[in-house]
Amino acid sequence: MAEESDLSMMKPPIEDLLEAVDSKFTLVTISARRARQINAYFSRLGDGIGSIVPPQVDSISKKSLTVAFEEIAAGKITYSRTEPKPTDQEQEVELAQEFLETRDDLEVEADE
Repeated sequence: MAEESDLSMMKPPIEDLLEAVDSKFTLVTISARRARQINAYFSRLGDGIGSIVPPQVDSISKKSLTVAFEEIAAGKITYSRTEPKPTDQEQEVELAQEFLETRDDLEVEADE
């Protein structure tokens, strides 16, 4: 009987890749970005390496997306979330709330 990891035609299996990230959307984003970086590395080999990071795993595949998946499965690719910047409208609402809170504090002090 085939092992559970042999059920997938893709190597590394998608289940292993999803364990390395928090969502399938993150997997798509970081693998696509890394694949573009790998493509850029190979297209600029004659020009000098520069600041592009070469593939971090030994792979027999010539496809950059497969190499990116292998790097993710090997734990060579990491990511971090950044806090989104508030929009202008969100900033205005926040300032208005702060103003109202300050005004309420002033009214309470004036009543005393």
